[in-house]
Amino acid sequence: MKTEIIRPWLEQYPEEVPASLHYEHRPLQDYLREGAIEEPDKVLLHFMGKEMTFKEVYEQALSFANALIEKGIKRGDRVAVMLANTPQSVISYYGALFAGAVVVQTNPLYVERELEHQLIDSGAKAIICLDLVYPRVMNVYNQTELDFVIVTTIKEYLPFPKNVVYPFIQKKNTGLTVEVSYNDWTHRFSDLVNNYPAKETAVHIDPAEDLALLQYTGGTTGVAKGVKLTHRNLVANTTQCIRWMYKIDHGNEVLLCALPFFHVYGMTVGMNFSVMDRNKMVILPKFDPKQALKTIHKQKPTIFPGAPTMYIGLINDSQIDKYDLSSIDVSISGSAPLPLEVQKTFEEKTGGKLSEGFGLTESSPVTHFNLMWGKRPDGSIGLPWPDTDVAILSAETGEPADPGEVGELMIRGPQVMRGYWNRPEETEATFNNEWLLTGDMGYMDQEGFFYIVDRKKDMIIAGGFNIYPREIEEVLFEHEAVQEAVAIGIPDPYRGETVKVFVVKKEGVDVTGEDLDKHCRKYLSAYKVPRYYEFREELPKTMVGKVLRRALLDEEKEKQKQLS
Repeated sequence: MKTEIIRPWLEQYPEEVPASLHYEHRPLQDYLREGAIEEPDKVLLHFMGKEMTFKEVYEQALSFANALIEKGIKRGDRVAVMLANTPQSVISYYGALFAGAVVVQTNPLYVERELEHQLIDSGAKAIICLDLVYPRVMNVYNQTELDFVIVTTIKEYLPFPKNVVYPFIQKKNTGLTVEVSYNDWTHRFSDLVNNYPAKETAVHIDPAEDLALLQYTGGTTGVAKGVKLTHRNLVANTTQCIRWMYKIDHGNEVLLCALPFFHVYGMTVGMNFSVMDRNKMVILPKFDPKQALKTIHKQKPTIFPGAPTMYIGLINDSQIDKYDLSSIDVSISGSAPLPLEVQKTFEEKTGGKLSEGFGLTESSPVTHFNLMWGKRPDGSIGLPWPDTDVAILSAETGEPADPGEVGELMIRGPQVMRGYWNRPEETEATFNNEWLLTGDMGYMDQEGFFYIVDRKKDMIIAGGFNIYPREIEEVLFEHEAVQEAVAIGIPDPYRGETVKVFVVKKEGVDVTGEDLDKHCRKYLSAYKVPRYYEFREELPKTMVGKVLRRALLDEEKEKQKQLS
């Protein structure tokens, strides 16, 4: 492929953002250390009424690191963190890095099969988990290379009296009371951070070579793979994020962290951004629209990184107008396409800016973002970030495509992964020389703004025509009765495939398939109009709100089997 890349997007950059940045040659945890030394009493996190300063988080992370080292964790060993957003998740993450370990972020909702796969594949030596998931961990323990388990509870970091009443609330909500047997291989988190010294470790880290993170892909398109991200990858992507947000009040912002830190998006744009830029993060252990509205009203966050489903949940809450959302100046949307109507409505409700970006686990994750305070073409994922090259690979020529021509996005930059863990063949297949093949189909316009038309694997081919689900979904979102929508291709004996959509209606609003069909025919070519409409109470989603399209496809395949 030609190496010369034309970069029209640089002409769109505001003067405050340079085309190339300086990335410090430092391990990621260094930024927590620096914050604790220079501003020890500054609040880093707020959790359900409890606040912790940079110094407090740093010292507990060091104690945790020394506990890991004493228990046998060495540089390069993998340590799994299976926690919801809590102070413990921040302490464990940075503590593992101080110990020289590689963090393996693990979804607390994983069933045993998923957990076993990730622990075996990564070769994790230790895992930190909540008491509620401890039984799942122990059910797979003997099949893994785990040497020990560290258990914590939500109540440990709650203020009084919440810490007293929480166990009763937990039992009422879950029906579970978990008894943990502490022994030589099962340790209490609070014992480790309280009984080990908060002293610097002597572990040497090479930021350019040493891994900081094994981040597993969501598994929405196949078996989850471990993405190898170095300290430099994560420092670079967080630096890019900070510099792109050039108008914010650096060091004095308050981030609403409802995106899970175990997802690479929430980790970079929420947790690492807050630590490196020295902002306060208000942590929510899970996203609930009513809880989020109350938190915004009371804690006055100024930056809200989220997923489209979060913004959809808020703007469709019947009580939204009772809360003051005006503190939110900047909202950063990612993980799934942001419907234009959702963007407009959320901006009206807050008075702030909501812009969409794009990325993938393999790029730490962000590669593109719209201008927060500048031109934002409708439907665009924005411009490549500094030092990030993007090309559209033409399916016809195998060379960079012309502006306006649809092809596969390829990316190179300092945030791009080292490859997949223990999967050299898949790593090789994912790279075209130094370019990362994203699997996303899109195009660049004449000004350098990029647009995604869909995932390569999600494309529907009906009667020889290529149909991109996102285009259909955008049209459906414009209908006043539609809260959520997803389109898939299902087998068709004549056309090969045809379009089916799943729709969640807004509360109190009724609509029929015929109504939606009329709406779609106004805005879509006949071959793109869905043939089938199915209404659901909810859609299957990942923890960050990305619709599991593959789960719906599997449902349809099972129906076809039963009919044949």
